[in-house]
Amino acid sequence: MVQSTAKLITVDEFIARYGDSDNCELIDGELIGMEATGLHEQVSAFIGRKLNVQIDRQGVSYFIPHRCLIKLLGTNTAFRPDLIVLDEARLVNEPLWQQEPIITSGNSIKLIAEVVSTNWQNDYARKVEDYAMLGVPEYWIVDYLGIGGREYIGKPKQPTVTICTLVEDEYQKQLFQNNDQLISSIFPNLQLTAKQVFASGSTVVM
Repeated sequence: MVQSTAKLITVDEFIARYGDSDNCELIDGELIGMEATGLHEQVSAFIGRKLNVQIDRQGVSYFIPHRCLIKLLGTNTAFRPDLIVLDEARLVNEPLWQQEPIITSGNSIKLIAEVVSTNWQNDYARKVEDYAMLGVPEYWIVDYLGIGGREYIGKPKQPTVTICTLVEDEYQKQLFQNNDQLISSIFPNLQLTAKQVFASGSTVVM
């Protein structure tokens, strides 16, 4: 992601002008362009497909919307996650959902996954803080290119899935690489390795 304008706008202005767009989000009033590649979209779609299978198997009222904004109340920030799992039963308490696909409460969210691109600083730092404050129970940082800072993914840098699990008001982080099997508190029966996720972002047919 890159900053596309220096002019600050309010979150309401952002929703009115860019709410239907998939290529930007708002952080502290700054419009941030989202530069997703085809491989980035492959990874997002692969994870979504695997999680939808688990949703069906668990028989829970979760779903993955095609488009969704997270509006942080009291701020000029609206995130547009790469993948979000919502609890349909909780949406009755969302004041904006009937008119627009906008979430304001962490109680409506079961899981968020961000697929890392050029904005890795936001994914590893800013969003970790904000998603924890919002009360999102599980947050995946899917760094299929291994481009995050060494303080986040280790040295030597390599493709890594970081799963952040909310404990009280802070995230406990676990890193998954190579053939490590992902461990999810939301989807405990998930059978998926980090390597399978990374392979979905490759142009090489496995």
